[in-house]
Amino acid sequence: MHFPVANIEISLWLPVAVAFAISLFTSMAGISGAFLLLPFQFSVFGFNSPAVSATNHVFNIVATPGGVWRYCREGRMVWPLVGIIVIGTLPGVLIGALVRIHYLADPENFKLFVGVVLLYLGGRLGMELLRKEKANPGQAIAEERFQRPIGNPDKRLSAGELPKVVVRRFDVFRLEYEFCGEEFELRVLPLMLLSLAVGVIGGIYGIGGGAIIAPFLITFFAIPVYVAAGAALMGTFVTSAAGVVIYQLLAPRYPDLAVSPDWALGLLFGIGGMAGMYCGARLQKFVPAGIVKAVLAVGILLPAAEYIRASLGRLL
Repeated sequence: MHFPVANIEISLWLPVAVAFAISLFTSMAGISGAFLLLPFQFSVFGFNSPAVSATNHVFNIVATPGGVWRYCREGRMVWPLVGIIVIGTLPGVLIGALVRIHYLADPENFKLFVGVVLLYLGGRLGMELLRKEKANPGQAIAEERFQRPIGNPDKRLSAGELPKVVVRRFDVFRLEYEFCGEEFELRVLPLMLLSLAVGVIGGIYGIGGGAIIAPFLITFFAIPVYVAAGAALMGTFVTSAAGVVIYQLLAPRYPDLAVSPDWALGLLFGIGGMAGMYCGARLQKFVPAGIVKAVLAVGILLPAAEYIRASLGRLL
């Protein structure tokens, strides 16, 4: 099948299969997989115009509801946390889209940007894995308590029996909640400012921001991975919807540049991603947090190293 915006000819099953495989693993950490799907389109399909960022947003819109629904059903969606992320991220998406079109339309410049973003994400997760002790012991305790009954084959738990997140306090200054018997607290303003920066990067890259903000939630804010996943994925859905609208509205202003998404390609990626995310969200409770983080770190660092190597080779 020919995809006119991407200007590529591929089999219909390929985007579905690729998106399913990527999303199956990334959704376990609350990440849609768009951050790895973009390098695949860029390097394998040769789709490197600004429209690839918009197409990635379409993938997120179609793919994320399955995972979001599963986390909601299991009581692990912290809605105040979602609200903080969305309010901070939305303005950044518009700024990021404009930067992508005006300053990073050249594929080589964009490749270096992608490599740097991926290197940071992979390095952040890698550092977390190498730390012998967590900065917040409660995070490790909660993750272990959540995993303990799940890993017991003699005790089968339904979605309604899984440990829930209970919000104890939420105002303009802080959010306090309880998970698996441990209490957690985070400040609203720092997270909102971080979300703004994430929105800018996500708008440029073509991701909702979950891939960037999830490692921060897990490491800097000491949120258990089983709690961070749902909020990051929901934030990705909302901000990606805004990203698609923004790119679509900007497209008529740049008639000589492919800006609007390739809807057919994005929908096929989204179908595969939806199935992968649903399965990933369902399987997450059976997979130790350390394995989730390790798989993500390796998957992020490999394309990062290649893009930075290629970009530096061109500059030198």
